[in-house]
Amino acid sequence: MSRFLISILLLATCTLFASASDPSPLQDFCVADPKSPVFVNGVVCKDPKGVQAYDFLFRGLHLMGNTSNNVGSAMTPVTVAELPGLNTFGISMARIDFAPMGINPPHTHPRATEILTVIEGTILVGFVTSNRENRLITKVLEKGDVFVFPEGLIHFQKNLGNGYALALAALSSQNPGVITIANAVFGSNPNIAADILAKAFQTDISVVSQIQSKF
Repeated sequence: MSRFLISILLLATCTLFASASDPSPLQDFCVADPKSPVFVNGVVCKDPKGVQAYDFLFRGLHLMGNTSNNVGSAMTPVTVAELPGLNTFGISMARIDFAPMGINPPHTHPRATEILTVIEGTILVGFVTSNRENRLITKVLEKGDVFVFPEGLIHFQKNLGNGYALALAALSSQNPGVITIANAVFGSNPNIAADILAKAFQTDISVVSQIQSKF
């Protein structure tokens, strides 16, 4: 077999086993040890002999979040930071509460696909496909409906009702991350130069400065 064919086979094999999601666990569990001074791509494991039932427990998801804010929503996350037993399992979840007409602003999860289930209320959801199409895909969801947001794409939710709404989200990473678009663009520390944003958004620098002042 030629070297060229061997190289192609090796490349195909590597591609077959490549994964963009969290790595699979190599043991029963790897409870996160946030006190460890070692920094790794993930979280260091606690000694299994010291692991207790509470390491796998999170309490409080039945409690409504405080939606008294500018956007009218609140998220209660259950990631590895809140539930150490999730470490290496590649999953997490969140409770999302909405005030009447409240929104979960456009945002992305850089490391996770999200699947959302409506528990109460009527919620408008949507996501935008990547460049260059940038197609908006939206749907109005009712109680019991499920919708999926592809990994990394900008998406949002809005409560269309006059009462409170509730949704539960599951994510394909122990630490999915959240990038809220408006906060990241207009509220970075330090600020992105106003002239750059003015050109990007085709507006005046004064308008950009006014928006930045709100963040």
